[in-house]
Amino acid sequence: MEFCVEDSTDVHVLIEDHRIVFSCKNADGMEFYNEIEFYAKVNCKDSRDKRSGRSITCFVRKWKEKVAWPRLTKEDIKPVWLSVDFDNWRDWEGDEEVELAQVDHYAELLEKVRTKRPPPAMDDLDRRARNEDCPASLSVRRQAFLRARLPAYWEAAAMAFQCQRDSYAREFTTTVVSCSPAELQTEGSNGKKEVLSGFRVVLEDTLLFPEGGGQPDDRGTINDISVLRVTRRGAQADHFTQTPLTPGTEVQVRVDWERRFDHMQQHSGQHLITAVADHLFGLKTTSWELGRLRSVIELDSPSVTAEQVAAIEQSVNEKIRERLPVYVRELSLDDPGVEQVRGRGLPDDHAGPIRVVTIKSVDSNMCCGTHVSNLSDLQVIKILGSEKGKKNKTNVTFLAGNRVLKWMEKSHSTEKALTALLKCGAEDHVEAVKKLQNSNKLLQKSNLNLLRDLAVHVAHSLRNSPDWGGVVTLHRKEGDSEFMNIIANEIGSEETLLFLTVGEEKGAGLFLLAGPAEAVETLAPRVAEVLEGKGAGKKGRFQGKATKMSRRAEVQALLQDYVSTQSAEE
Repeated sequence: MEFCVEDSTDVHVLIEDHRIVFSCKNADGMEFYNEIEFYAKVNCKDSRDKRSGRSITCFVRKWKEKVAWPRLTKEDIKPVWLSVDFDNWRDWEGDEEVELAQVDHYAELLEKVRTKRPPPAMDDLDRRARNEDCPASLSVRRQAFLRARLPAYWEAAAMAFQCQRDSYAREFTTTVVSCSPAELQTEGSNGKKEVLSGFRVVLEDTLLFPEGGGQPDDRGTINDISVLRVTRRGAQADHFTQTPLTPGTEVQVRVDWERRFDHMQQHSGQHLITAVADHLFGLKTTSWELGRLRSVIELDSPSVTAEQVAAIEQSVNEKIRERLPVYVRELSLDDPGVEQVRGRGLPDDHAGPIRVVTIKSVDSNMCCGTHVSNLSDLQVIKILGSEKGKKNKTNVTFLAGNRVLKWMEKSHSTEKALTALLKCGAEDHVEAVKKLQNSNKLLQKSNLNLLRDLAVHVAHSLRNSPDWGGVVTLHRKEGDSEFMNIIANEIGSEETLLFLTVGEEKGAGLFLLAGPAEAVETLAPRVAEVLEGKGAGKKGRFQGKATKMSRRAEVQALLQDYVSTQSAEE
């Protein structure tokens, strides 16, 4: 494992049986901390770490050496900061003999670890890290640096699709390469997973952006056939349709422009907010999500103040008004400029140049997504607020462009409706609602007192009824568990079975069974089963929820049979 931090200081590595804890500072004094729970137990006493000028390398021996790990981490997730790369320490583009020597070098180190000898000193790693004159070593080091320093995250992928070359294009002519049967798992209207049968269509080029990197995929049509999903597979895009297309056929691709432009606004807005938050307050973005209604940026900070949010919002909108251009350029993997570009990772199967999206004078970021060509196309950005996120992070929610206009329209409609209901101006809405809430609390308290008085009265009426004894039942539409318990407490009989219910006549509701402890313990499960409900109880009382109040008569018959049987036995 390699933690890639250049010129590190205050390095601390703690290797325990089930985890590794790493912390250090870089040349700028920035603190780094990472804690990884391993997939399985390791031999912490037979593991070692070594610092070099560019990284801290750790050899960790598995406790069960011959048992393969499917992943590094305990949780079955892939953190955005983690890249597992088995092949990139080997680069066959350089001199083959030199490359084979590198392979042998690492194989020897691994063999030393395997044979339970003392952990390797790893001095060679430090020497090799400084060997800038070796072309093969430079290529290996730069690729390892990028893939470990920048977590495996598809946003940094460079693809050569038409949607990337011209994000504003709405139609495009291309050719079908292949079409094969496929299935697509979707979520139905009832929230359950559904599987659609259809076809996976590959085109020579595509106008439709594949999902990934925090940005959802495009929607559109191929020859007026709806495309339900677009995903990336290596260097190509798979289009899921429910109608086959003939390979070799020239087709017209059209994009759902409203969805595409919305994604362009949100994605470029995220780049801008991320850059400004970092510049003003050193708040680093660790991930983001382009949601259906609003988007969320996760910042690497336990809290963000309201003043910081306001300053970020003001700054990003000032830059929008400056009409700053946004442009795309491509860098080769070994370009020194790559290490100066912000990014959140390269995918394991990345190949070719790296695509960099730049906001003039503001930010340069590795990204494969679709973006506006000028910040003026963002129109406006509204940050809705911040809240505590997971693992000591803070989530910032924002809207950009047309989403702000839609949000304002919805808010204005709500404001007009409240004005009509509350009979006051918008500036008085909050106070009017507070008054209504206070009045409602007083009414609820008064109603509760009346309900308690009613329960006492009902209990006395039942107790004094000529039908008292054996089985006593009562149903009311209005009431709650407290209402039924007050009646049971007031009656206080241990000789009579009391069956109380509240709720709809034929719908769901609450029930209570009270009486002799032995009888309640015997009958309660059967009562719950008849009412298709569940509950709990003790000491002669059982209460719960029911879904079939219409079967109360069956319960009453059940109780009567039990009482009759007991009387006959006596």
